[in-house]
Amino acid sequence: MSSPHSSLGVRLAQLRERIERACVQAGREPGSVALLPVSKTFPASVLAQALDLGLTRLGENKLQEVRDKQEQLADRNVQWVMIGHLQTNKAKDAARLASEVQSLDRLALAHALDRRLQVEQRSLDVLVQVKTSPEDSKFGLPPDQLPAFMQALRSMDTLRVRGLMTMAVNSPDTDAVRACFAQLRLWRDRLQALGYEQVQGLSMGMSGDFELAIQEGSTEVRVGSALFGARDYA
Repeated sequence: MSSPHSSLGVRLAQLRERIERACVQAGREPGSVALLPVSKTFPASVLAQALDLGLTRLGENKLQEVRDKQEQLADRNVQWVMIGHLQTNKAKDAARLASEVQSLDRLALAHALDRRLQVEQRSLDVLVQVKTSPEDSKFGLPPDQLPAFMQALRSMDTLRVRGLMTMAVNSPDTDAVRACFAQLRLWRDRLQALGYEQVQGLSMGMSGDFELAIQEGSTEVRVGSALFGARDYA
């Protein structure tokens, strides 16, 4: 009977094979898409196994979970990536704990992060979360507000905008899902044409749709259940 550690290693290998295969099918270089393991709800013991397998970046939805897990993994090299909706009053913790925030979606949050990062005397990689889905449950900046938002961020030296992030519509209609990803890529290209050459990353695609995201240009897929197994939200 295999140990949980070995089964995690098997799932990681299988996941990397799927990512590589999707890249090849899309005519892209196999190494052009990064994997961000989404560790939300999984205990520190499981995360330690992932770190043993060479993973260093972990995506989390809630800062409280980051705080708890960081304490338990204090002796390990972990880069915590915030991918969940971030409340403005949590900017202080994000500025202290996160190595990257992928859910920057409004100016109030940007200003709060900038102020706290100045206090911490550090800078932070950020992605702008864009709302490409019509669902009310999804967060993100309306796409047509991106140029003005990027212009406003120019004055905030602590925030390094590295790309865009989105969550596709939750639908069995693959064309609808694909359209969300294609829209994000289009806006990334528009921003580059406006002079924001540093905006290169496209964080899009999760366990159920990352192959489609790779076909549409994703540079990083955020995968949890396909790697760690089914979540227990109890």
